[in-house]
Amino acid sequence: YMAAQTLQQPSFLLANLKADSTTKPLLQRCQDLVKIIDEYPAKELHLIFPWLVESVFGSLDGILTGWNLRLLHSRNNEYNIAMEFLNPSGPMMKLVYKLQAEEYKYEIPVNYLPGPVKASIQEGVLPDCPLFHNKLQFPLSGLLTLNLALNPFEFFMFNFAYCLITPKSYPPGQHGSSTDSAYFVLVDTYLKYFLPSEGSVPPSPFSDSRGSVTAASPRSSSVSFAGYGVHSPSLLKHHIFHQPSVNADPSAQEIWRSETLLQMFVEIWLHHYSLEMYQKLQSPQVKEPFTPTEEHVLVVRLLVKHLHAFSNSLKPEQLSSSPSAHSHTHTSPLEEFKRVVVQRFVQQKLYLFLQHCFGHWPLDASFRAVLETWLSYIQPWRYTGEKSNPQPDQNRAVPDKWESFVQENLLIYTKLFQVFLNRAVRTDLVNVKNALMVFRVAKVFAQPNLAEMIQKGEQLFLEPEHVLHHRQPRGYLTPGQGGSYLSSRQRVVTDMVFRVKSHVYALEGQDCQYKQMFGTELRGAVMKLMQIIAQARQTAKRISDHSNEVAANNSFLSWFGLGSSDLNNTFSGAEPEESGECLKKTHEFLDRALENLCQIFKLNQGQLTQLLSNLCSSEDDGNCKQLPDCIQGENGLILTDLGRRQIINGLRRFDIEYRGDPELQPIRSYENALLVRLFYRISSLVNERFGEHMNSLCSRPDFLGRLSRHYFTDCNSTTKLKQSPSSQHTLDRNRRPRLSLRPLASYRTMLLLLLFYMFGALLSLGPVSSTVLILAAGFLYGLFMTVFGDKLKTH
Repeated sequence: YMAAQTLQQPSFLLANLKADSTTKPLLQRCQDLVKIIDEYPAKELHLIFPWLVESVFGSLDGILTGWNLRLLHSRNNEYNIAMEFLNPSGPMMKLVYKLQAEEYKYEIPVNYLPGPVKASIQEGVLPDCPLFHNKLQFPLSGLLTLNLALNPFEFFMFNFAYCLITPKSYPPGQHGSSTDSAYFVLVDTYLKYFLPSEGSVPPSPFSDSRGSVTAASPRSSSVSFAGYGVHSPSLLKHHIFHQPSVNADPSAQEIWRSETLLQMFVEIWLHHYSLEMYQKLQSPQVKEPFTPTEEHVLVVRLLVKHLHAFSNSLKPEQLSSSPSAHSHTHTSPLEEFKRVVVQRFVQQKLYLFLQHCFGHWPLDASFRAVLETWLSYIQPWRYTGEKSNPQPDQNRAVPDKWESFVQENLLIYTKLFQVFLNRAVRTDLVNVKNALMVFRVAKVFAQPNLAEMIQKGEQLFLEPEHVLHHRQPRGYLTPGQGGSYLSSRQRVVTDMVFRVKSHVYALEGQDCQYKQMFGTELRGAVMKLMQIIAQARQTAKRISDHSNEVAANNSFLSWFGLGSSDLNNTFSGAEPEESGECLKKTHEFLDRALENLCQIFKLNQGQLTQLLSNLCSSEDDGNCKQLPDCIQGENGLILTDLGRRQIINGLRRFDIEYRGDPELQPIRSYENALLVRLFYRISSLVNERFGEHMNSLCSRPDFLGRLSRHYFTDCNSTTKLKQSPSSQHTLDRNRRPRLSLRPLASYRTMLLLLLFYMFGALLSLGPVSSTVLILAAGFLYGLFMTVFGDKLKTH
């Protein structure tokens, strides 16, 4: 009986917890869980663990939302409760370690793995990441229901990482891009705890069998490569962590959680694109396998920044030693991990991730998150922990010690810069947020010494193939040991050439066509961007001047009829970023971007002046009143690529005019809503009752017909504009003669009438007499415009 009761108790415990989850508040539930984790043995906690993880992070399919960590902010009452429970040294992690001490496994369907990993497993190929080795559970029903058996720590971190990419439907008014959410703060906390810049990872409070966690094995220091360019991350980044071994290095025990956390984050957040998949994506018929969100990219940037800080915290004596040294006996596993973490675990997957974002992200200001992630990765010197220069100086040169990093990441500098150029020329640079992004990139690449490092890396890549024929293995032998008699300088250059070529071919494939960042073709693209920047500066100035003129005209005097009352001018299309101070900032950002681009590509002031003078001569003030460049198609005008760029940069535009019923336009701020609706009903009744009579009057060719047309038709309706295909069908709509009383609902009109009646009262005129005078004045004005209107228009 006792044995049966023991077997049934966990189910009873799980049922109670499920019932409590719908009735008890979070605080009480967490207090209960703390007691349960402390008091119950691992074999009973084992059955509640999958449910608990799902109740916190939500289900993998997104149906269950869990604690909604991505929407939980510090102003929420439950924030501190969740943070304390999920802290790296909190109750939840204690449960993980308690289960980790046993050999429990938890299954994850292969279908939830990132695309390339899932494809490899389903094709029977071992995935690149050793995290997924020796964990497959083969069912009898076939490949479609494959599962991975993960230990408790892996299972917890998988669900935590997957929580970020699970599709969420946010309540109205809430979004998930905030960097102060519980999820974002937890990511930061876990990174600092398991990848510490100082000290080591605190040990588990329980003895740890580790199950099938991959172990570190001694790395051969003289690995030789038969060739380079194989499409494999193991080319330069051969894994230092191999399959589990009974005789695995015990010292690796202290960092297995660090490597597990990093590999899980990188795989779940970044490994959604392979080289082959990315090449297929260039076809427009192929559907994107995964689309990251802004929130996702912000978390990736947090990861990149922390990994740089983690890697840069390597002790100077360890940093100065050669990676190919034979003796690593005095190097701790954590220090060794810091040495290789960025290049071997992150580089390739982050490159493909960023390249996809650069090519597919919308052309709007939200791209800033992607841009800053890229700029963070290519500036590891910003995360060295040095406090001597808290405000970085733009003129501070990039230290020479970062030359090897630039060479080993050459494509992430040059290829992504070229992709960014393609985005920039299609972006509205008058918008201050877009202008800021161009300025940021130009400023980063203009740092002294960086352009020279990139140029040197390109020269090394373009070295002839025969340079590599004398290359020895990475652990060079002395001449006395049978090594090459090449000079030390030659060996260093040969090694650098091999390193750069291996990097490029590993990321792009051996058949890649490399385009030089400082080559003739790209220099032409940069000159084109500089022209567009100069055009955007002119446009920003023109909009600013026009805005100032409009502001001056729309003074109190406009209430007396001296300003424009055209309803169509109300929608100018100006964004908040295109007004006032923002336009000044736009001009400043674009000016400095031009200066930095000249500095990067060694353009002198004379070349820049010539470029701008050519622009000024080709784009005169008259051009802004012309239509964008178009060709005539079957259904009307069709924009060319030049026309699109002219519209994007505000150089030319179509004359946009409201084509619907003028009486049904939205009520303006200077109109009385009640009167607009009242006068619309009155005029509709009159037009319905006397429409035929007005139509016959306006059709007459004599003076009476002209006078009727002045009062009963819209004088702007006869303006001839080039039409888009969709508007040609509605050209003649709403042109029938009609009475419009809507101008009387304007506050300006009411004020003028009030002043007139007050003036009449001063002259001892009654309301009736004043009304007769107003009607007479209106009639005389109509006579005058009928007789002399055409002559006034010609002048």
